[in-house]
Amino acid sequence: MLKNLFFVILSLFAATSYAQEIQEKKENPQLQFWNELSKHCGKAFAGKIITEPVPKDFQDQELKMHVIACSDNQIKIPFVVGENRSRTWVFTRQESGIQLKHDHRHEDGSPDKVTMYGGTSSNTGFKNLQYFPADQETADLIPYAAGNVWWVTVSDSTFTYNLRRVNNDSHITVEFDLTKEIEAPEIPWGWGEE
Repeated sequence: MLKNLFFVILSLFAATSYAQEIQEKKENPQLQFWNELSKHCGKAFAGKIITEPVPKDFQDQELKMHVIACSDNQIKIPFVVGENRSRTWVFTRQESGIQLKHDHRHEDGSPDKVTMYGGTSSNTGFKNLQYFPADQETADLIPYAAGNVWWVTVSDSTFTYNLRRVNNDSHITVEFDLTKEIEAPEIPWGWGEE
């Protein structure tokens, strides 16, 4: 009888723990954000700069994002500016949060000397918004970017990439229309070797 009672209590504990884990996953804003972003895997979208003034290298250029590579812990999104395929946003799930890094490559595929900068979300954020303050690697690589903050929003209809430079008034916002899928751009520079 005592043995049966032990198994009943153990079963109830396991069921309660499992239900709690399911509930936490439903409510975890970072996981909700990740799942929303993952819905667009394999798709490409057109974008536009919605801040003024438009940075010189973005003026009169077609802007495209392609959610090209997705796994349980990493999502890579090339950001194509005209013919320039040097930029890829790399989102990585970590125990401490979601990390955003900027992978920059030359046309021959070699890494740029300024690459893999970014940061990790400093708190749980929101299901449709995550903030990425510059990390120490970024501060070491680009000292003037130590105060940078990037944030990304994602909803059923839009994805925005945003950058605010704390040490000046400039900021950048690029908005993509997720309701209209476009033809995927050519693969990013350097991806032929992967």
